[in-house]
Amino acid sequence: MKPAPLRGRGSRLNPDNRFAAWRRDGFDDGWEGSADAADDATDPPRGPATTLILDQAKSVITRNSSPDVPFNQSVNPYKGCEHGCAYCFARPSHAYLGLSPGLDFETRIAWKPDAPAVLRRELAAPGYRCEPIALGINTDGWQPVERRLGLTRQLLEILAETRHPVSIVTKSALIERDVDLLADMAQDDLVHVMFSITTLDPALARKLEPRAPTPARRLAAMERLHAAGVPVGTLFAPLIPAINDHELEAVLEAAHAAGSDTAGYALLRLPYELKDLFADWLDSHFPDRARHVMSLLRQLRGGELYDKRFGHRMRGQGVFAELYSRRMQRLAERLGLNRSRRHLNTTAFRPPPRPGDDRQLALF
Repeated sequence: MKPAPLRGRGSRLNPDNRFAAWRRDGFDDGWEGSADAADDATDPPRGPATTLILDQAKSVITRNSSPDVPFNQSVNPYKGCEHGCAYCFARPSHAYLGLSPGLDFETRIAWKPDAPAVLRRELAAPGYRCEPIALGINTDGWQPVERRLGLTRQLLEILAETRHPVSIVTKSALIERDVDLLADMAQDDLVHVMFSITTLDPALARKLEPRAPTPARRLAAMERLHAAGVPVGTLFAPLIPAINDHELEAVLEAAHAAGSDTAGYALLRLPYELKDLFADWLDSHFPDRARHVMSLLRQLRGGELYDKRFGHRMRGQGVFAELYSRRMQRLAERLGLNRSRRHLNTTAFRPPPRPGDDRQLALF
């Protein structure tokens, strides 16, 4: 028997990672459903608490060559994410830490306390050439642990100090804390913030993204940043057939009213272990349509559950993919979205001083 859904957590499973030299298999020991087990029954189980793992940062700027993502370099302060999104494409990356893409991904968070010092060093390197950095892309830089660690804030302070352009994707209202830095950077065209909003239904959001702020709270944060002069946009990602695809228009209309002038969507991606984790989430929360959802995903992926090809992995193929594309196109035309592509300013960059620079200046 599979465990019950856990309060505050997106996955109820914790499968072994794909690189492990061993595997665990469950078996029925006769206790499930027995009278003795019933005597020990408690309230619905809570998810395990979050623990932090120190991650030594040899470098923090990651280069990317994927032709279907709009950035070439990124910085990720955290590995794993407390938001616990059932659909997160980054879950399989936790296997590289020897951990599970399931509960481990949302409860065992690796952070890099030396990341600010390393970022400063990399920006000061003689061969560094300025181009926009995507901050917190693999996992959310403003997830709940950021409230007490402030790591993303430290990195943003360095980017603001050096006038380095940055693009941001988040589903957290905590980003309001940094409106002072963002508004300052926006004056020089150094920042763009995209909010990930997948639904306007708080009940669905609680199942999809158990520890992320409510959709209404995200819209309020978007409105505040827009009022402060920070350019904001919306990502309807992921689009999940028969779960939230009917909300595309409603979400982007609400975001447009909050100040969003750019928008995009991405079809649900299910790489590696995420196929089984998401299928289990469907069985847990939507057993009535689980098979239908997986069937639609296969139709959008040429019969498979995942297609890693550039140009296909974000949009899919076939009749339904074309329908989604046309809906997005007509919506953008009606709302006036995406009329021009925003280019962040790279000319204002001032490299931080390298070790010894102050001593050299003192000679003059």
